[in-house]
Amino acid sequence: MDARLTTPTEPRLEAHRVELTGFCYRMLGSGFEAEDAVQETLLRAWRSFGRYDESRASLRTWLFTIATRVCLDMLRSTQRRARAMDLGPASPAGTALGVPLSEKVWIQPVPDSLVIGPAEGGDPADLVARRETIRLAFVAALQHLPPRQRVVLILRDVLCWTAAETAGLLQSTVASVNSALQRARSTLKDVGLAPADAFRPMDADQRLLLNRYCEAFEHYDVAALVSLLHEDATMSMPPFAWWLRGRADIRRTLLAAGNPCEGARLLACVANGAPAFAQYRPDGPDGRYVPFALVVLEVADGLITETTTYLDAERLFPLFGLPTGIDRPWARTDEFLT
Repeated sequence: MDARLTTPTEPRLEAHRVELTGFCYRMLGSGFEAEDAVQETLLRAWRSFGRYDESRASLRTWLFTIATRVCLDMLRSTQRRARAMDLGPASPAGTALGVPLSEKVWIQPVPDSLVIGPAEGGDPADLVARRETIRLAFVAALQHLPPRQRVVLILRDVLCWTAAETAGLLQSTVASVNSALQRARSTLKDVGLAPADAFRPMDADQRLLLNRYCEAFEHYDVAALVSLLHEDATMSMPPFAWWLRGRADIRRTLLAAGNPCEGARLLACVANGAPAFAQYRPDGPDGRYVPFALVVLEVADGLITETTTYLDAERLFPLFGLPTGIDRPWARTDEFLT
């Protein structure tokens, strides 16, 4: 190893990891792919650091240039990731789940800690804005953009780069960047993003709503669960394309399912700037609980508007730093990990 690449150079590269991961996640729609992209970015930077000329570009700009190339290369061979709602109409109540689709079809959840750095000067408003741009719905909407437009919109509207900085990174012109940004904004407007309440873990009303959700879920109290849903709430369960819209169809489906979550327990966490729960199920007579799913919620106007249940717990729980099993006694906390 080149001695010049130990200290202080490696820490200088590593200091940009979270911001780079956030950029790559918005580009790629998968926390796993984002981590791979950042690893490749930092490896390329490490290998060529001896040729880096600070007079031509800041370290941050140089790293984002490399990350952009990595992401664009990765996007050449992949399909657009989506949510179930993007793949087809809602399923009627009583419809079977169908065949599971490949992991590469789906927008994948990501822990906030992986993609959001500390708020600027501890400003809560800055943290709220950052959370808004990693919402599942926002990341899914970004996938409708051609890759270069996606780069422009993320750099300009999310990371607040200037048009000149963005043009320099893309080796383009300011006029071209502004045109791409205008087209990208128009596409996002056509996609239409449903509004959601900002997630505020210390907000008393939100905490009450989420605690009521936990109680209803763990007791499989369908009436109580449905009472917490918006009239047009959606429910989906990747990797299945099956999804439901509307409180009435969700109620009918939950009642017809019997009691599949009997004995389940929830552990609070945060995913994509929103409240989430790790769901565990009892496994055998010894009282041990094992991972089953990651449930991500959206809330608006004091009600739950969207429930996305990711069944790939084996891969997702380690990404979120969640326990891979829990023994009794169970002590669920209502404190969200922030």
